[in-house]
Amino acid sequence: MINGDENACPFEFNFDPATFKAGDLVSYRVPEAFQDMPFVGELVAVEADHVLLVHQGEKQVMRGTRESRPVVSAAEALGESH
Repeated sequence: MINGDENACPFEFNFDPATFKAGDLVSYRVPEAFQDMPFVGELVAVEADHVLLVHQGEKQVMRGTRESRPVVSAAEALGESH
């Protein structure tokens, strides 16, 4: 038997770019390489037109778009831009 809690997402994401702040968890995408597959990121900085985030548990900072599910380039996500 499955109850409602077993299917609950273990993360609480912020999908509102107007309220983004450092420390928020976001669901980000890398469409160049992984289409619409969701990844978990933590915002480290929020600028007017972009965000800086890290993949959950990693140290590499990536630049993403400032939208409900930020888009990160494949080069940034795969560490090819540095």
